[in-house]
Amino acid sequence: MTFVYRVSTRFARVAAAATVVAGAALSSGAADPAHAQTKKPAQPAPATVDKAEAERQAASWRFREAPGWLMTVKAHVVGSPRFTGSDEYSVIAYPTISIRRNDGPEKFGAPDDGISFVVFGDAHWAVGVVGRYQGGRYYDQDRRLYGIRDAKWSIEPGLFGEFWALTDTVRMRGEMRYGINGYNGLIGSVALDYVHRMGPRLVLNAGPRMTVAGSEYMDAYFGVTQQDAAWNANVTPYSPGAGVKSVGVAAAATYRWNEQWSTTVRGQYDRLVGPAADSPIVRNIGSRDQFTFGASASYTFPLGYAP
Repeated sequence: MTFVYRVSTRFARVAAAATVVAGAALSSGAADPAHAQTKKPAQPAPATVDKAEAERQAASWRFREAPGWLMTVKAHVVGSPRFTGSDEYSVIAYPTISIRRNDGPEKFGAPDDGISFVVFGDAHWAVGVVGRYQGGRYYDQDRRLYGIRDAKWSIEPGLFGEFWALTDTVRMRGEMRYGINGYNGLIGSVALDYVHRMGPRLVLNAGPRMTVAGSEYMDAYFGVTQQDAAWNANVTPYSPGAGVKSVGVAAAATYRWNEQWSTTVRGQYDRLVGPAADSPIVRNIGSRDQFTFGASASYTFPLGYAP
């Protein structure tokens, strides 16, 4: 018992002495600059993640993870001739809706493409169904049309095909459609687009256009009957045949603000040629030069996704 106490006492004394010596050594080292320890620089606080960027990344993740389909709702404002061949213009606003598979980045589409649905294809080519609306020509649009029969509006369902001659850079597209209501016949269009992507957000495109129409279309929108000529002294009887209706050029710029929102501005010039340009309605009442300009805003969201 005495032995344990003495050992413990001696151990306590040695520990105390060691503590005093160590403290003195540290105090001496701190006082002497030559022996001072170099302090490590303070680590900067981790950067705060920008809230807007975090929300953008979260939205992008939801889009990538959302199964099935994506729906895009667009609002358009377009200024164009009152009727095909007119020299007066009107502005209209209308919505469109499109649906696509959520299986990768959205494919390029020119603003003047018909409403399309791909049936077969890959990154280099595509074929599918297409539809367009052809506005009519009516007396209340231009009083100079007095006595000339109206040309009714038409719906044009059909087929389309497109091919990328240079991947994501040069696209060739053709449409063949059949008119219903205003005329019953064929009409086709050919387009070539050069596409330039300026970063991940801005896409520019431009290229030539050509439209070919059958005699039924030409007669409905450019023909003049004997009765028309009798009632209107500005025109003479005219029966056009099939041929090239117009040639022109189109351009557009699309800016994608984020995964959901994008805006587009566009412009197009078409020159009526052949049987369409020779029509008395065009020569004496309207114009061969046809301009189109417009803008649109679109919002895309996944179907079936609940945030």
